[in-house]
Amino acid sequence: MSDDTLNGFTPEDSRIPRVVVLISGGGTNLQALIDAQQHDELGGEIVAVISNVADAYGLKRARDAGIDAVALPHHEYESREAFDSALIKVVERHEPDLVVLAGFMRILTPRFVQRFLGRMINIHPSLLPAYQGLHTHRRALQDGVSDHGCSVHFVTEELDGGPVLVQAAVQVTPDDDEESLKARVLTREHLIFPIAVRWFLEGRLRLQGNQATIDGHPLPFGGMRLSHEDAAEELDEEE
Repeated sequence: MSDDTLNGFTPEDSRIPRVVVLISGGGTNLQALIDAQQHDELGGEIVAVISNVADAYGLKRARDAGIDAVALPHHEYESREAFDSALIKVVERHEPDLVVLAGFMRILTPRFVQRFLGRMINIHPSLLPAYQGLHTHRRALQDGVSDHGCSVHFVTEELDGGPVLVQAAVQVTPDDDEESLKARVLTREHLIFPIAVRWFLEGRLRLQGNQATIDGHPLPFGGMRLSHEDAAEELDEEE
């Protein structure tokens, strides 16, 4: 009998959870995840950043942080299915526990989604289910809403339609334009995205059927929501 099994003791798995991040652009949400990792607040290690845009600035952020940066230009593939097949191979080569979409501007095929279902999350700049798709800030302003924000959700085959995990709200002011609203929503994205990643890597967040759970308990339809006031306090914003 080995010492490790004496008295029924089994050593804990010391493996650090692995994260692969998919991006298409500047990667500010990626940077928020990198910053959290560097402060030991992510709960895992970003092992690769993959972009469908060869000159995406987010790839430089990854390289500067010593993270494997992979360009996989989608226009080099004859179909969406062919690109996703190649992307699956690159992602799986890094053996991730979690795949994170951080501004990845591609609609994924059902095959890709099913391959990573339950271990793939996305950040979206609206309080889902409101304003799925693009131009969320413009549409919110056009509708004259009083509350806007961002959501982290599990990725399913429905575009921006997977169960929501965490949201953060922002109050829309009469002075807001598209750029000012986008900037304030972005601060909230940077706040909640690392939290959602950490909770998943700690085993707290799970997808069970069509239901998101935390610590085994079903989450409400809109996930956990951080109010405008609470988010402003966390961010030290002046009211």
